[in-house]
Amino acid sequence: MDFVRPIEAIVPGAQGRVLAVLAETTAELNLRTVAQLAGVSQAQASRTLPALVELGVVARREVPPASLFRLVPEHVASRALLELARSTDTVLEEIGRSAASLPRPPTSVIVFGSFARREAGPDSDIDVVVVRPAGVSEDDEAWAESVEAWRGDVRRLTGNRVGVLEVSAQEAASRLSGRSQLWSEVRRDGRVVQGRGLDDLRGVRGA
Repeated sequence: MDFVRPIEAIVPGAQGRVLAVLAETTAELNLRTVAQLAGVSQAQASRTLPALVELGVVARREVPPASLFRLVPEHVASRALLELARSTDTVLEEIGRSAASLPRPPTSVIVFGSFARREAGPDSDIDVVVVRPAGVSEDDEAWAESVEAWRGDVRRLTGNRVGVLEVSAQEAASRLSGRSQLWSEVRRDGRVVQGRGLDDLRGVRGA
């Protein structure tokens, strides 16, 4: 999934670009502004907008000499578009919720990298730190199977590859206090979606 341009990924061409612009604002925009923001010609916008108005997805208000356009949020198609526009937040919420429902929930789940920075395109991995719960060793087969099933669920949710970095709470505390580039990125961009926060993890004893 292209999480930078999710609407255009599903609705290609000028129509998708125009809809993406209108989904990002509640303001009324004239045709020229829509075209500029969407990166399409005014001719393309003038062909696209009337069809969307006809469908009821977009409302048009005449303010001579201009026409103003806005998305109709109550429209069933608009609801889907607005959900697409916030797909990154939806995925972060679902990653955390599904991890919390594992038979033995992780101590913490941290999404980092391009997805956490909201820069994930269709070829981007979703990078996740999974902190094992207390009493679970890295050789625990039941735990490994549950994490692998969860990873598969996230892959199906997004269509993107999922990279899992699994550590104990003590290892997380040590690495969060270290200077490696990867863990610096986790500290800088990491989004905790389930369990203990970064500051809390840093204070784990025995690190």
